[in-house]
Amino acid sequence: MESFDDLLKLAETAHGHLCAGQVLGVRLAMLGCSRLGVEEPRGKDRKRLVTYVEIDRCATDAIGVVTGCRLGKRALKFRDWGKMAATFVDLDSGRALRIAALESSKARARELHPEIENKNRQQMLAYRELPDEELFSEEWVSVRIEPKEFPGYKGERMACAECGEGISYERFVERGGRILCLACADPQSRYYQPLGSSSESVSEPVTISGPRCECP
Repeated sequence: MESFDDLLKLAETAHGHLCAGQVLGVRLAMLGCSRLGVEEPRGKDRKRLVTYVEIDRCATDAIGVVTGCRLGKRALKFRDWGKMAATFVDLDSGRALRIAALESSKARARELHPEIENKNRQQMLAYRELPDEELFSEEWVSVRIEPKEFPGYKGERMACAECGEGISYERFVERGGRILCLACADPQSRYYQPLGSSSESVSEPVTISGPRCECP
């Protein structure tokens, strides 16, 4: 495996800037790989890992860089639990390890470097220096991965009877003898709502507001 500094540079490039979450994510993923004996996750061991991440924040990009697991490869699984944690599954041995960042790590960063006022810089430095046991909890777990969830799985492609769009990986509902995609089966659960076939159907401009990434 590449060095911590080399992986951190790769994570910075992938994420767009360096932050405390990148440092934490790189260390967390390196620890997971080490415990499982995965020496070259982006090289000769690139097909051994499936990684579950539990938050869509900075550390997730770093975890993907270190492990080589990608959403598009179906090797990175996202569970929206809002936790700075990840579970690493070794497909060769079947062993799985869940690692979570300790809440106390932020307080330890303040204790270690009270002279640094900026929280992000304070944590970036402390997260480099603190031992693993002061940053993370570790738990060996059992993870059942269904065959259709494995990377490389080729399933039958269906078409939604309502919208006509193709559906992969059995993400459909059969209702009254009809195959429906999840959006058509439960329109209220959609993350979008159709406005019509033309932008002219929008009665007023749509404003998307909210904070940009502000790394801790």
